[in-house]
Amino acid sequence: MWTYEHTIETSAAPEAIWDLWADVGNWGAWNADVASIRISGPFEAGAEIVMTPADQDPVHLRVAEATVNELFVDEARFDGLLLRTAHRLDRGEGGRTRVTYRMEITGSGADRLGPQIGPAITADWPETMAALVELAQD
Repeated sequence: MWTYEHTIETSAAPEAIWDLWADVGNWGAWNADVASIRISGPFEAGAEIVMTPADQDPVHLRVAEATVNELFVDEARFDGLLLRTAHRLDRGEGGRTRVTYRMEITGSGADRLGPQIGPAITADWPETMAALVELAQD
């Protein structure tokens, strides 16, 4: 298994961040890597998202879990691997919100392939998360 986690804190309310997450069609407003995106229905467990990063093939995601204002988990499967990303909101000190993204890559060959593909996927998380919370604070 390969894992990576990044956390930031913000003055933005969890509801403001959740609203940006739930508005999948506009993820490109805070995620510069999204060239196009669409969702198969409401933002809830079972929804399918097709996200096309800039200059790459489409990525098919399934929302595995969704708890309003707290957590959503998306999953992508390919080449015997499961890429599972949890996006979590927690109350921090002084009324601040802690935003955490955690990726786990499991499956056949994850110990070998995870360190190769994981860092490329998660490299922009600090910038993406900063843009998310900046927009949520406005």
